[in-house]
Amino acid sequence: MKMGDYWLFLFILLVVAAIVRGDFAFSVLYLFLGALLLGKWWSGKAFTNITSNRYFDSHTFLGEAVPIRLEVRNRGWLPVVWLRLYESLPVELAVLNAVNQVITLGARSQCVLTYNLQARKRGYYAIGPLFASTGDILGLSSEQHDKGGVDHLTVYPKIIPLTRPRLPSHSPQGTLKSNQPIFEDPSRLLSKRDYTAGDSLRRVDWKTSAIVGRLQVKQFEPSIALETVIFLDLNLPDYESHFRIDSTELAIVISASLASWVIAKKQAVGLATNGVDQLDGSQSPRLLLPRKGRSHLIHILETLARLQAAETYPIDDLLRRESLHLSWGATLVVITGKADDILFDSLFQARRRGLNAVIILAGRIVDWQETKRKAELFGFPAYAFQNEQDLDLWRQ
Repeated sequence: MKMGDYWLFLFILLVVAAIVRGDFAFSVLYLFLGALLLGKWWSGKAFTNITSNRYFDSHTFLGEAVPIRLEVRNRGWLPVVWLRLYESLPVELAVLNAVNQVITLGARSQCVLTYNLQARKRGYYAIGPLFASTGDILGLSSEQHDKGGVDHLTVYPKIIPLTRPRLPSHSPQGTLKSNQPIFEDPSRLLSKRDYTAGDSLRRVDWKTSAIVGRLQVKQFEPSIALETVIFLDLNLPDYESHFRIDSTELAIVISASLASWVIAKKQAVGLATNGVDQLDGSQSPRLLLPRKGRSHLIHILETLARLQAAETYPIDDLLRRESLHLSWGATLVVITGKADDILFDSLFQARRRGLNAVIILAGRIVDWQETKRKAELFGFPAYAFQNEQDLDLWRQ
């Protein structure tokens, strides 16, 4: 029965009581009116003291279960006769036992509800809000509704463990042979020479010294530390139209896997992308400067988790703009859906500034042989991966 029907019933009851002038009719009228007013006041007062809190790990890896603990508390002295709860959840993560039920809360008490989410797809998801509604026990007054806060869950992209990415030997491995002795790599023995005053005793090769009869010191190849920057193209027109979703997701998986491998080699890696960040919806270029360490890898994975492909701007614009901030000798790993002449020209200009480039095409590729021929002409390593299984090439 709607609220208007109750008032109509009350009006009819009042008319009948006035006509028959019966005590019973007036008693029923008073009871009905009292229950209506008391129920409305009770439910409204009790509802203002309802609070809720949600507890869970805000970051998780793909495929993991995420336990959610939802605490609903009545902070007042009036019990809540009934409270309907409905938790709004993303369809990509939702499970059957999510919150959609009616509970009762006593005075100064709480109810704890638990459920699990399944991290089936990488992304940045809103958990909540929690919709709550209540009313009086007789259902005479209109229901009161409220909406709780929203929390967020970050699901990291899939990481495929790589063992032997076939990139240039002077890129993520960490050192590049140089004619300028900026640093020396102790793993690269160049030659040996006679000891001279001022040489460190740690460089002395005692075994060779005993053979030749005079002190010999080791000389190492000069090298410089290198940086690797992944340029991830999420501009939708750069991918085959019928396979854009799968192709861009594969590009993100390749980016996450390469970043993880470089960090595992104790080298610096950065990320530049033209994708849209769900955190702020911005399409402005994003550049995470190369850094070492697991904390930096987590930062990259968080960014990759939030990214969405959209019609933004070409990858060559991003490449020309952001490569200016990189150190000499850095390696650019460009992950895209196509490589046209403009991109090759941008990479050629980057190489003239002392940078190295690798091209990786993700998803369904058109004219791969032509792209490969151009890459060989310019001297850029080029790879094509149509699916995750193709990455086994870098796991052998």
